[in-house]
Amino acid sequence: MGPHLSRFSKPGPLSRAFVFVLSVLSRSVTSELRRNLLPPPPPCLPPAGVSELTSWHLRIKVLLICRQIITYYCLERNGCCELFQFSSGMRTKFSVGNPNLRSAYTFLRSKTTSAQYVASRARDPTFEKLMDKYKNYSKVVAVQDLVLASVSPSSSVSLEFLDRLSQRLHLNRGAASFLRKYPHIFHIFYDPAKSRPFCRLTDAAFEIVRQESEAIRGSLPLVINRLIRLLCMSASKSLPLRAIFKVWRELGLPDDFEDSVILPNSHIFQLSDAHEPNTHILKLVDSSEVLEANHFETAVEKWRAAKCCREDSDIDRTEIQFSFKHGFPPGMRLSKDFKAKVKRWQRLPYVGPYEEMGEKRRSKAGNMELEKRAVAVAHEFLSLTVEKMVEVEKISHFRNWFGIDLNIRDLFLDHPGIFYLSTKGKTHTVFLREAYERGCLIEPNPVYQARRKLLDLVVLGRHAMRSSDPNLRDSIEPKDVVFDGDENES
Repeated sequence: MGPHLSRFSKPGPLSRAFVFVLSVLSRSVTSELRRNLLPPPPPCLPPAGVSELTSWHLRIKVLLICRQIITYYCLERNGCCELFQFSSGMRTKFSVGNPNLRSAYTFLRSKTTSAQYVASRARDPTFEKLMDKYKNYSKVVAVQDLVLASVSPSSSVSLEFLDRLSQRLHLNRGAASFLRKYPHIFHIFYDPAKSRPFCRLTDAAFEIVRQESEAIRGSLPLVINRLIRLLCMSASKSLPLRAIFKVWRELGLPDDFEDSVILPNSHIFQLSDAHEPNTHILKLVDSSEVLEANHFETAVEKWRAAKCCREDSDIDRTEIQFSFKHGFPPGMRLSKDFKAKVKRWQRLPYVGPYEEMGEKRRSKAGNMELEKRAVAVAHEFLSLTVEKMVEVEKISHFRNWFGIDLNIRDLFLDHPGIFYLSTKGKTHTVFLREAYERGCLIEPNPVYQARRKLLDLVVLGRHAMRSSDPNLRDSIEPKDVVFDGDENES
């Protein structure tokens, strides 16, 4: 495996001292058992010796329970793997002739779970603050899509309809309470003809939607290029359409991309039926011709070229020909061993995401190459997205098609210098670390800028609403909000 943080948390000085004391106690219990200080049960007990046998069993069980408590605490405290185990000889010695005690020697296996691995990751306050805003932003976008999909002339939906969907939309306090938090985006009004309250978008929100639609229409050539690159990363140069539907917003596709992008470019894309019912496969018409006509340069290759071509650069390109840009979370302790692993991993050759994999080698070196290729594929996938971020659940739909045999979430956790995994909003979202600076994209695009304006309105909340003129309120342009890691987390 590549360089990654230890999956076991590192205790502080007081915790290490306490665990040391517990380990000494545990070893003393083991040594007592090994020295066989406890008197063995007599082979033939008279009726009067039943109390002696009960006392012997009790002393054995007390020692075993103490041992289990100490072991369990150490495992929970440190996540260490198999700190204390009885030898096979001890199990045999004390279990022969005592079948009732055999279950007492079945100890908890101390593997670290995936949830513990996620919880032990190094936090980055900048990404955490940004994701804290995005969890509300995703709810706003979900309600906004329902309003835009309304067939009513006023482009509005009733609050009763939103209340019925509040559980699915994760509106814990109801639709009305949620909509009132964002008066710059939603306007609640009462329709006397229908005797019900309704909700529509404000003028400012409609303007942002219009800007985003124009940005997407203006970037259709880039959209086509993203789809081609996505298909070329697949071993079969094809992907299920339902997987692309999962990430259509992340890729900056139009909501009707099947009619506006795929069908007009039938010389590039082809839709075919899959073996499953109601499932379609999107594939390239002639993948070999596409690959010959387009020499795809990955995002990491552009970074390597830019780093070597700088005037003040004294780096030889051969030294970083397989390297990735790294930037670790602030406050993360990097040991010498970890730095050495990263350095070795950076020099490890791998097969690029647009190259043929070839035959897989079942060896340690082969597994490391496969892991590095998986990192390259995930890196390129995130580079193709508009906001350089995606939910882990969505990208996992492409795992088998991209030939990734690893757990995709653990892959992100194993490489904290390249990716950052956030668990805000009850979802796991991964960011491409090198694309962000102080919570903003370093190289923004028009679609991202339009969506950022909506995020600014979400962050603005109820602020700047003192004006009595609703038209003036709706026309307020919020300032760009920068999520700095030094600010206190709200």
